[in-house]
Amino acid sequence: MPTVLITGASAGLGAEMARQLAAKGWDLALCARRTERLEELRAEIVAAHPDRRVAVAALDVTDHDRVFEVFRGFRDELGTLDTVVVNAGLGKGGPLGTGQFRANLETAQTNFLGALAQTEAAVEIFREQDAGQLVMVSSVAAMRGMKGAMTTYAATKAGVAHLAEGLRADLHGTPITVTVLYPGFIESEMSARTASKTPLMATTEAGVRSMVSAIEAKRDSALVPGWPWEALGRVLKHAPAPIARRLT
Repeated sequence: MPTVLITGASAGLGAEMARQLAAKGWDLALCARRTERLEELRAEIVAAHPDRRVAVAALDVTDHDRVFEVFRGFRDELGTLDTVVVNAGLGKGGPLGTGQFRANLETAQTNFLGALAQTEAAVEIFREQDAGQLVMVSSVAAMRGMKGAMTTYAATKAGVAHLAEGLRADLHGTPITVTVLYPGFIESEMSARTASKTPLMATTEAGVRSMVSAIEAKRDSALVPGWPWEALGRVLKHAPAPIARRLT
């Protein structure tokens, strides 16, 4: 059975990825800060799929030493890590210069520095195995600088996308692959404030189904769900600034 490690797996996209990949025969290594939710998710998955192996561990990705410890522990417990999904993230923040530096800093530390630690830990294991797939969960917000409360979040998601793309170039010709996912509006705890404002919101199940498809196909990158985000992502990236400001 293939094995997948998913960070930020206690809710939202991470938890749904775990459900869908378990149904497809994957063994799971799940980590997040909220261990009680991880235990509930493990019980749910094992009840539905008794032959699945589901390992769980507490992890705050801003504790960088702990990231390496947890990843190596999962590898030792499951024997291998075929895929690592760098999913843990925050959406806190406010317009720059409005007294919300601490919220912006927390988002930057979690989304970028936490992702860097996860990437380092995962790729160390992949280099030892001479195999593996890193999946970086970015965002359609990475296509363009965003205004207001989204400014720092969008910058971190652009940063992790470039981190993953640089890694792909470094690993070209090896058995280690890199997939960057750019989710649009998908129902989750993080998107709750947006859900009532846009008709473009995909359900968690449908949105994650498109993410899982891209993971299994080992695509280099994917805007997900494909409709309408493959088209809207290109518009957002290349539109003149006045139009882009209206879209964001």
